Amino acid sequence: MNQSIQPIAILAGQRTPFAKAYGAMNDVSAAALGQAAVTAALGKANLIPDQVDELVFGNVAGPADSANIARVVSLKAGIPADRIAHTVNRNCGSGMESILSGWQIVREARARIVVAGGTESMSGIPLLVRPSAAKLLMQLNRSKRIGAKLAILAKLRPKHFKPVAGVMLGLTDPVSGLNMGETAEVLAKEFAISRDDQDSFALQSHQKAVAAREQCFLSGEITPIEIAGRTVEKDDGPRANQSIEQLRKLKPIFDPAGTVTAGNSCPLTDGAAAVVLVDADDELAKSQPPLGRITAYAIAGCDPRRMGLGPVYATAKLLNQTGLTLADFDLFEINEAFAAQVLACLAAMQSTAFARQELGLSSPLGEIPIDRLNVHGGAIALGHPVGTTGTRMVITLLRSLRERGLQRGLATLCIGGGQGFAMVVET
Repeated sequence: MNQSIQPIAILAGQRTPFAKAYGAMNDVSAAALGQAAVTAALGKANLIPDQVDELVFGNVAGPADSANIARVVSLKAGIPADRIAHTVNRNCGSGMESILSGWQIVREARARIVVAGGTESMSGIPLLVRPSAAKLLMQLNRSKRIGAKLAILAKLRPKHFKPVAGVMLGLTDPVSGLNMGETAEVLAKEFAISRDDQDSFALQSHQKAVAAREQCFLSGEITPIEIAGRTVEKDDGPRANQSIEQLRKLKPIFDPAGTVTAGNSCPLTDGAAAVVLVDADDELAKSQPPLGRITAYAIAGCDPRRMGLGPVYATAKLLNQTGLTLADFDLFEINEAFAAQVLACLAAMQSTAFARQELGLSSPLGEIPIDRLNVHGGAIALGHPVGTTGTRMVITLLRSLRERGLQRGLATLCIGGGQGFAMVVET
């Protein structure tokens, strides 16, 4: 297998519970979530903060009170102030981007031990003042005379006080003008993905996640969060009583005539995850069994209107670079931003026409067996804290491989704005 860089070892990985936004972890900052994940990952690796050379964290929302949130997380986690930290943002791919950055840092011998991960408090994304109101309020603040202030106040109308949801701005692509749900509708139509197929896929996500929770698989990667005298110790997204009938009753939310609903989409979520990275040949990776290794990656661009197909383009690029085929992988993780998006990726990978017209290949990439995909559930059930998910997927995939005594997995996700990220992990 052709590899341009040497593998990186993941000594350990941990995450916080994932909670629906504005719910159980509403009052926990992104920095505090990140701190909890870093502390837990270091503990799992039998390391202390003093041993960390550098920290890289993904984050998308960028809290106003935590500029370069990676640095805030690093210091709160007790990593010495003379160590460095930086934040990365590749939208939904940020949690993988942080691992890639840490990998490159280790390969450059800039650091021996790097903590990588991601954190997101989607509860903390603020409501914004409308630009027209902001302009008037700034004028009001600058005015010195009572008469001038009253004149400005007289211009204010009820419309000025209607807030703008920052989260909706963040989930809307400024180039195509489509929000992420609308891009899923584009793919549902292009690949003729039915509402029933989407709802069935969503139900399976919940069923697999609930089974994983009941079998105590998920608890092996989750560190509880203490909040005001109570403990949050499990994801609150998976629903044991979810039924296909309930999913079928939901109305489309992005297109009245569409098929994408809240039930077959991932929810807004709070959560953080972290991994500890060292060179695969480091004595730390030999003295204790690491969680696994990352051996290859690829990042690809695509049309922002079809951003959900990013995993197909990234996977095609990765397979070309490594000489692998889909048959060489034991398990797969495709982030479940939307059921329609995952099903579109599966269809595109099996399409000869897509391979020829979009990928420049004579034959399709192949089939991903559904029983080897997201075997412990995905973002529809677990949630998708955007800056975190890439790290969570790598942790979950490696643990899934180990649980089954398997070797190689593929983790891939779509990225708002039209990109895809894919990583090869091995136990």
